[in-house]
Amino acid sequence: MEYVQERVTTLHDLTDPTPSAPTDRAAVVVPMTEREYAGLAPDRVLSELERLDPGRVVVPLRAGAERVGPFCDWLDEFDLSLTVLWCNGPRLESLLADHGLDGAFGKGRDVWLGLGQALDREYVVVHDADTKSYSRADVSRLLFPLAHGFDFSKGYYARVENDRLYGRLFRLFFVPLVRALSEGRDDAPVLRYLEAFRYALAGEFAATTDLVERFRPQRSWGLEVGTLGDAFDAAGFDGSAQVDLGTYEHDHRAVSGPTGLSDMSEHVGAALFRVVSEAGVDPDYETLPDRYRAAARSLVRSYELDAAFNGLEYDRSDELDQVETYVEAIEPPGPDRRLPAWADAPLSPAAVADVAATDLEAVR
Repeated sequence: MEYVQERVTTLHDLTDPTPSAPTDRAAVVVPMTEREYAGLAPDRVLSELERLDPGRVVVPLRAGAERVGPFCDWLDEFDLSLTVLWCNGPRLESLLADHGLDGAFGKGRDVWLGLGQALDREYVVVHDADTKSYSRADVSRLLFPLAHGFDFSKGYYARVENDRLYGRLFRLFFVPLVRALSEGRDDAPVLRYLEAFRYALAGEFAATTDLVERFRPQRSWGLEVGTLGDAFDAAGFDGSAQVDLGTYEHDHRAVSGPTGLSDMSEHVGAALFRVVSEAGVDPDYETLPDRYRAAARSLVRSYELDAAFNGLEYDRSDELDQVETYVEAIEPPGPDRRLPAWADAPLSPAAVADVAATDLEAVR
């Protein structure tokens, strides 16, 4: 147990706290896809939220038309002030296309739509629905810094399951890549900011609605890094905090495949390079892969020792193979396809709500 502070204010789980927080003035956004339907982890999340009774829960749902009705019926079983937004409903898709906002689907797009529906509250909390160890205290912990003058807070936690270290994309890609970018740069505050977060790829965060309406989310898996970039611009070191959420158990992804870690690394890398470039850092893409490899190999040695110290299994060869896979994601970002901040969007959250409600009526 430790209580060391980072460059951003860091709140530690020293006494298993459930602090007093303005949950009644907050909206909780919980993105889901059809794979979450009636699952054990989502059921636990919703049951815990039911006991917390936040001001509002928004579920941005991405699912086929035939699954939406049963999904909504399941959600209705929970005693919550809950709004479902069908993210790929036909009328909603047409509305977005009419305003030049059609394009790739992904978690970031879903969260962006959900954030628009949460702007009628003072605070917004975002977290995933696949956390087997979820506790309603997480919402209170994330909101606590906001009630004390901060604009943004992000969760961090340990990923240890089945006697193994997880969090591979963060440990083996993000951390060594940021370290490689930081080499020889003492004048890049954005890199110091990114380094300060103990789990930069965690999906759990909270923010004031004034800040949320200025976010420009990535459409897909780069959402978490892009959110940190927006928080750096708007809140900075003094307005940001991170909160210990203990140990989390999540679903795990394969390295390969269309939704695997290798695919995710491309989105995360693109988001990271865009964030640092906009803050004045010009990555040397010719030398960066080798510098990343060196930083990653050093960390693998540390992870291996830490695993041995704790009696955990550790496959050094597999981890190094993943590093080589992630090298392929080190390239300049492509076209900027971020969604607009709601403060500047060409349509209103109310317009989205209207057509989304009509879409739901048509399939229920």
